[in-house]
Amino acid sequence: MIKSMTGYGKAVCELPKKSITIEVKSLNSKQADVYLRLPNLYREKESDIRNIVINTAKRGKIECTIIVDNSEGEQAASINLPVVKQYYSQVLEIQKELNIENNEPLLQTILRLPDALKTEKEEIDEAEWKALTATLNEALSKLDDFRLQEGKSLKSDILERIKAIELLQSQIGDFEIARTERIKDRLKNNLNEFFTADMYDKNRYEQELIYYLEKLDITEEKVRLKNHCEYFRQVATEDEQAGKKLGFLCQEIGREINTLGAKANDFEIQKIVILMKDELEKIKEQLMNVL
Repeated sequence: MIKSMTGYGKAVCELPKKSITIEVKSLNSKQADVYLRLPNLYREKESDIRNIVINTAKRGKIECTIIVDNSEGEQAASINLPVVKQYYSQVLEIQKELNIENNEPLLQTILRLPDALKTEKEEIDEAEWKALTATLNEALSKLDDFRLQEGKSLKSDILERIKAIELLQSQIGDFEIARTERIKDRLKNNLNEFFTADMYDKNRYEQELIYYLEKLDITEEKVRLKNHCEYFRQVATEDEQAGKKLGFLCQEIGREINTLGAKANDFEIQKIVILMKDELEKIKEQLMNVL
């Protein structure tokens, strides 16, 4: 089962005094790279939220945004009376010492100084935390559904290209017999160009010819390539997190295709090898977005 790393999920939770909206977006990445946008209220739970996201989303560049809408409005800030009094007495003392006239409202100036205003820190209770995690899991579930739907399209395209590679491989057999005869004729003509028939041992020539043709034989590569393609199809169908394994299989498929090209010694087979490489490169591009 192939899943895409690209996805989107959104969920909303309504509480008595606020609503919580959670959005999760993901793009392709080699590992789990999580970026959280949280209200200050939930900063203490950042590690827990991150773990929930990673355990569910597994891999990808993931952005999780939590927005809280307070129905009763923002909590008003209160004056930090001891600090304001201290500021006031110090400012009056400085004015008196430096003989400075007070040309603007002194209290307004003091209220703009650090710590003159304070906001009571709101704490998250157990009920709100349960509602938050349930909403987060709902958003992640929708993200997973999105990834699964995208994965179906990826799987269809990738398996069509694997099928194309197998079809191209089957066409190689049409040229193998002619290729072997061409190699034999070329070797014989080259030999006859420099030596007459009585100048070399025909038995030895046959032995060397068989040895040379065995080095150019591509039967094993064709068998391994066929097996790799079949296993690729199996992994794409059965494994939930297939991306990395399919990537390794692509390397093996590429190795067999490259060996076929190196041993081909035939223009028509080389053309088929190039077409197979083109299909494989397109598969690799698609696999970059597979979970």
